[in-house]
Amino acid sequence: MNYRNIIAGKLAAYLNLDEDMINKLVEVPPKSDMGDFAFPCFQLSKTIKKSPNLIAIDIKENLGCIDGFEKIEALGPYINFFVSKGEFVKEVINKVLEEKDDYGHSNDGAGKNVIVEYCSANIAKPFHVGHLFTTMLGNSLYKIFKFQGYNAIGINHLGDWGTQFGKLIYAYIHWGDEEALEKEPIKEMFRVYVKFHEEAEKNPCLDDEGRRHFKLLEDGNPIEMELWSKFKELSLKEFDRLFKLLNVSFDSFDGESFYTDKMDTVIRELEDKELLTESNGAKVVFLDEENMPPCIIKKADGATIYATRDLAAVFYRKKTYDFYKNIYVVAKDQTLHFKQVFTTVKKMGYDWADDCIHVSFGLVRFPDKKLSTRKGNVVFLEDLLYEAISKTEEIINDKNPNLENKKEVAKKVGIGAVVFTYLKNSRERDIVFDWNEMLSFEGETGPYVQYTYARGKSILRKLGEGTDEVNYSKLLSNEEFELVKQLSKFNEVVKQALDKLQPSIITRYVIDISKAFNKFYTAINISNSHDEISRSSRLNLVKASLQVIKNGLSLIGLETVDEM
Repeated sequence: MNYRNIIAGKLAAYLNLDEDMINKLVEVPPKSDMGDFAFPCFQLSKTIKKSPNLIAIDIKENLGCIDGFEKIEALGPYINFFVSKGEFVKEVINKVLEEKDDYGHSNDGAGKNVIVEYCSANIAKPFHVGHLFTTMLGNSLYKIFKFQGYNAIGINHLGDWGTQFGKLIYAYIHWGDEEALEKEPIKEMFRVYVKFHEEAEKNPCLDDEGRRHFKLLEDGNPIEMELWSKFKELSLKEFDRLFKLLNVSFDSFDGESFYTDKMDTVIRELEDKELLTESNGAKVVFLDEENMPPCIIKKADGATIYATRDLAAVFYRKKTYDFYKNIYVVAKDQTLHFKQVFTTVKKMGYDWADDCIHVSFGLVRFPDKKLSTRKGNVVFLEDLLYEAISKTEEIINDKNPNLENKKEVAKKVGIGAVVFTYLKNSRERDIVFDWNEMLSFEGETGPYVQYTYARGKSILRKLGEGTDEVNYSKLLSNEEFELVKQLSKFNEVVKQALDKLQPSIITRYVIDISKAFNKFYTAINISNSHDEISRSSRLNLVKASLQVIKNGLSLIGLETVDEM
């Protein structure tokens, strides 16, 4: 039963107003004693020419009884609706237990293709802590879109082209160690890349050498092509190991190099539409009318840049997937770049440019470190993840030394703690690492939520599954009813997270569910329920709570553990 829709329908019929408009005005009061839903009458006073308080009283007196609601009250300028608790609890718990992993799922996106570009790893460079933001944020959006029925296509747009590879090739030719490359490829490539920038500070002419080698690579010169291919192959093997650790996958690894033979078509179209202009030897699209710097398509030396390849990519994606939305999960410092690319597509006459969306996110910081790839000041992601696993295992050894599958639990909880931290707050906020906070089993953390799930599983192991005979009208304590109300919101929360492209909305929700569950657990002694029917009803509430926590965590890329 959709209580919000019922309220909106009744009010719209009585007021002779648009039901969708009314639906958007229906609120959930901040306190339970103010009802389960509320309708504010402020906007109505403009047309009805009465005070909101009098309008509320008038509507309340004329609505009469509504199925599914035990009472309606007028309180100041609000009409407050109280649902019939027994029926509400029964409906929510039964729905969760029947739909299980599909609870919260919808087919809203059926027949619509959504591209989510995330991770976009740079080959020949190590994954550092910043890369996890795009990877897990994009992975979560990918899962949420799928959960809502969309045909989601996850693309890892590899950074495998550009001037940096000219620099890397020069560096490896002059300072590379072939044996080290085979043994620890990423570390060796990273070492010579850092050395290049150290030497370039002493001799700026090296930057010209880097550009020259990239031009040779673009022209297909055998030496550059052979080294580049080797760097890419070795990098992908290393990346695959990390993706398995994170339980992340992609549908496509088409990177920048994939579009090298597709750029000329876009450049010709820009020329044909008289959008390309020469400026200081480079070819650009001027965006003065949009108050933006020009979008560079070709540099003075004839080499292409990110924008050229991103333009080729967006046209390829539209032709190949006919996308409904084309989403780029990329750091906020690339905001101008994507505005330039999307605006250029719009100037070319394609209104579907409005369906291209840049999902930005903040920085990852450590209190005592300033990160820089060029200077070699990075925190390697793999090192961080294994440190999280190790620290979690220490905590488990202290709390539950006899746990059988300790290492597997430490892996899920440790990695989950890191991922949860990235997705806990609005994506625009910076992340400052604090191990003590991140791995705490108390507070708004991944371990807290996973421990709540494990606690629920422990209850079911101890008390069993209960009987089929239940009576949910017995679950009317504040703690029980508030928990059920939280469970009922899941589908609405998922839709909101998708609308705003904010997985943190789901993360905050599973925190709220966990808090509500722990209040219920503390207040209600299930084993001492006065009869078997009450006990079984409460055990079903436990099962429903665990199902929703599991569903929520899965959408942000976390696995649950049954014991910890």
